[in-house]
Amino acid sequence: MRIAINTRFLLSHKMEGFGWYTYEIVKRIVENNPEHDFIFFFDRPYDKQFVFGKNVTPVVLNPQARHPFLFYIWFEFSVKKALKKYNADIFFSPDGYLSLSSKVKQIITIHDINFEHNPKDVGWLVRKYLCHFFPKFAKKADHILTVSDYSKNDISKAYAIPSEKITSIWNSASDIFRPLEASERQDTLDLFANGKPYFLFVGALSPRKNIQRLIQAFQLFKVKNPSNETQLLIVGEELWNKATANLKIEEHVKKQIHFTGHVNLKDLALLMGAAKVFTYVPYFEGFGIPLVEAMKCGTPILAGNKTSLPEVANDAALYCDPFDVKDIAAKLTLLESDDAQQQMLSQKGLERAKLFSWDESAKAIWEVICSFEK
Repeated sequence: MRIAINTRFLLSHKMEGFGWYTYEIVKRIVENNPEHDFIFFFDRPYDKQFVFGKNVTPVVLNPQARHPFLFYIWFEFSVKKALKKYNADIFFSPDGYLSLSSKVKQIITIHDINFEHNPKDVGWLVRKYLCHFFPKFAKKADHILTVSDYSKNDISKAYAIPSEKITSIWNSASDIFRPLEASERQDTLDLFANGKPYFLFVGALSPRKNIQRLIQAFQLFKVKNPSNETQLLIVGEELWNKATANLKIEEHVKKQIHFTGHVNLKDLALLMGAAKVFTYVPYFEGFGIPLVEAMKCGTPILAGNKTSLPEVANDAALYCDPFDVKDIAAKLTLLESDDAQQQMLSQKGLERAKLFSWDESAKAIWEVICSFEK
């Protein structure tokens, strides 16, 4: 087979959710199937580390697709033309976009459709594009992959797609995430949190990640526990311009909340492993890879009780209502002060983490792709 793949999110300087998903899945598929040919479609000069084998032909297609008008041009003209030029049998798109005008078989991964439920979470033009085109993408695709049963049911219902056209395959997390030795933990605390224990959040700083309510809950936690030295570390890049500028932070906690921005994978694994509690309270999530990262580290989790998060963490997390600041604060207090519960959640997390495997996910996705072989 000749499989073309949308690899536009493989960016060496800034790997986020779509990029890591593409990397973990596609690298394994290429390396495990050397008898097949793969054509990678980049939208800018690529890093050679992302050419995973001799059976890969990297192709740069213009324009750089980071704007709704450019999305349209890239997929409807550049991708369509390249699929024909390279005689592709199948187009696999890990970020959910496809070419509506191409006759090539297309398999896409739709991670979630938050924009349908919370349209104000994205900019006006992007929202218009997503809400107009994603129903069309879902209907056009020969098969849809998604990352949780929650998302499968949501996509099926929202777009009137038969459930048998959608396959749910869980994400996983890098093996770099692991429990830390005591010395590693202390070094990490010294480097990132002035030697103090910390609550941790990891994720793109977008509205649905619920950062403002998490900060409000932390402020309330500090009011009720004024002598507690626990800090709050927020790790992630602003998804929209000036996302952090609009956050309201009270003066008495400003020095105890630290925004690290984007960090490399090695530092992220240290930050996750050294955290006292991983606090992850989005009000909408298709999967939530940081939950698996925390479980692999044995870090206790406080999670929101909405959408896919209980499916992923199951009994390895303490849950709260992400819309209720008082509930988040109360659960922070409960978990921070209860060593026995921390230990219990740590052990349950380590055990549940064994259920998630990029190897198994890639194998399952490859089986779907092969089912459309000519």
